[in-house]
Amino acid sequence: MSETYIQPSEPTRSHPWRVIIQIPCLNEEETLPAVLNDIPLDLPNVHFETLVIDDGSTDRTVEVARELGVNYIVRHRGRKGLPAAFQSGMDAALKLGADIIVNTDGDHQYPGSAIPELIKPILEGKADIVIGDRQTQNVEHFSTQKKLLQRVGSWVVRVASDTDVPDAPSGFRAYSKEAGLRLYVTSEFSYTIENLIQAGKRRLNVDHVAITTKPTRPSRLHRGNFNFVKRQGATIIRTYAQYEPLKTFTYFALPFLLIGGGLLLRFMIYYLLDPNQTYTRYLQSVFIGGVFMIVGILTFFIGILADLSGNNRRINEEILYRLRNLEVEVARRSPPTEGQEIHE
Repeated sequence: MSETYIQPSEPTRSHPWRVIIQIPCLNEEETLPAVLNDIPLDLPNVHFETLVIDDGSTDRTVEVARELGVNYIVRHRGRKGLPAAFQSGMDAALKLGADIIVNTDGDHQYPGSAIPELIKPILEGKADIVIGDRQTQNVEHFSTQKKLLQRVGSWVVRVASDTDVPDAPSGFRAYSKEAGLRLYVTSEFSYTIENLIQAGKRRLNVDHVAITTKPTRPSRLHRGNFNFVKRQGATIIRTYAQYEPLKTFTYFALPFLLIGGGLLLRFMIYYLLDPNQTYTRYLQSVFIGGVFMIVGILTFFIGILADLSGNNRRINEEILYRLRNLEVEVARRSPPTEGQEIHE
């Protein structure tokens, strides 16, 4: 019996693609109208809907969303942070039957008019995730320091994720249903970096398209560039270590092994040249080198144990994927009506 393989994002369809545009918001009553007005409403074989995630706003964000005809609203009881808002939106969009989920910001940083170009690779079955490249080197309102940090940070993420995305922190992105089910945010700071590393390690196809960006208010996610680098760096290391524990702990063990091996080699060389003086003058090399070697070896063995436990993580991820898929199928049988608020 012959078998036919169908890609997760199949371009040949008998019904329109359902694209849900999610907009995480925290006190965005002033900019939300511009964001919604910029969203395209007419595209062949595509049906657009909007979803606002209110992350504990204290202004009229929810009222403005209702007045402007947002299809769905998810409300957090109190502020939970952008990663939690993003994940709440993804979960809700999947349960609502989205074929593609587009994420954009409520501060109108990203151009809604670029959404058709953003989802095109997914419509054509060429990508599971598409990232909007802000071309940060050409953004006039970015400082030289910020441009440099963005460039270096994106390079580090490309290496860690095995992807080719020039603007890793960009929050303007589109996900196929399959990618939405496969990825899950655990970070409390940056979902953008974590998602990219997850996508690369799970062999999802990641593409990017060039976009423009608008000046916005100062970021609410961090307190200055140093704080941003510190927290992003921690996210990269933690996420990478989850998927490459043996490599990570080997990198940590290598300096200790090299220093320890160098000191022991130093002792051996002097011992061969002058055995009588070695014990009195260079014995400290043996003690210090031995300590470094022990630390390096223990660190390496921790990596081996972490790598073995990684098999359990992969099984748990597959279980989570199947449970979320089942949850989505059950939710589609009794979807919420338009305008209904979903509390998380």
